[in-house]
Amino acid sequence: MPMYPGLKKYFSTCLLLMAAYFTQAQNSFIQSQKASFRVAGAFSNHEQQMQKEFAEKGLVWPAKYVLIRSFKFDSQLEVWVKNESKEKFKLYKTYKVCMTSGTMGPKRLQGDYQVPEGFYYINEFNPRSNYHLSLGLNYPNASDRILSDSLRPGNGIFIHGSCVSVGCIPVNDNDIEEIYLLSSYAREAGQEFIPVHVFPVRYNNKKSYDYFLNNVKNNKSLEQFGLSLKKAYDYFEAEKELPLILVDKAGNYIIE
Repeated sequence: MPMYPGLKKYFSTCLLLMAAYFTQAQNSFIQSQKASFRVAGAFSNHEQQMQKEFAEKGLVWPAKYVLIRSFKFDSQLEVWVKNESKEKFKLYKTYKVCMTSGTMGPKRLQGDYQVPEGFYYINEFNPRSNYHLSLGLNYPNASDRILSDSLRPGNGIFIHGSCVSVGCIPVNDNDIEEIYLLSSYAREAGQEFIPVHVFPVRYNNKKSYDYFLNNVKNNKSLEQFGLSLKKAYDYFEAEKELPLILVDKAGNYIIE
């Protein structure tokens, strides 16, 4: 059946409109974030240099998958990236956590000033944060809801700028801009749950691990909790892949 010129033009216009719609939808997350002058400034200030750093490290820009790991005693935060689900993660950069609060051990009560320990994911992008830019963690998670205070477990845990902390993970403003930019690209690419692993120490650093052992030697439950996190740390160090992390009825992490 022949297609009349007018009908052909109509279908061509529809296809162009659909393509424009899907392109706009694909870019909607970053575009909405760039409505904030802070996020727009982060892209303007860092994107070109970060692309160069990716190329120097043999990484593909922009990363579609991001993993964040933080180490309380060592005051460090790592960002790992990859572009295909079956690829192994590669380290992009290690940032300095510029202030800490609380002591070793997980967060269990609102107002305890503890930085959580465990396995989380980013559940909020805040371009208008009081602390420059911030990425929210889903604290309390399934384990915390069982093991923390049932009425006042606390909330509002973020990775953010401004170098202040009452239980969050702060970096300087320049660094949070890079972390926020990378996380935004991953979110736009479809990574709904950007994992954030928070450990008490770097378990493969002797000074750090000795510090951990000395602090838990008289606290069996804290020792067991820290060693359960170590299983996930060791798995990732060996495989550069995320382990399967479950929570049992008692709130304990099960690493498979």
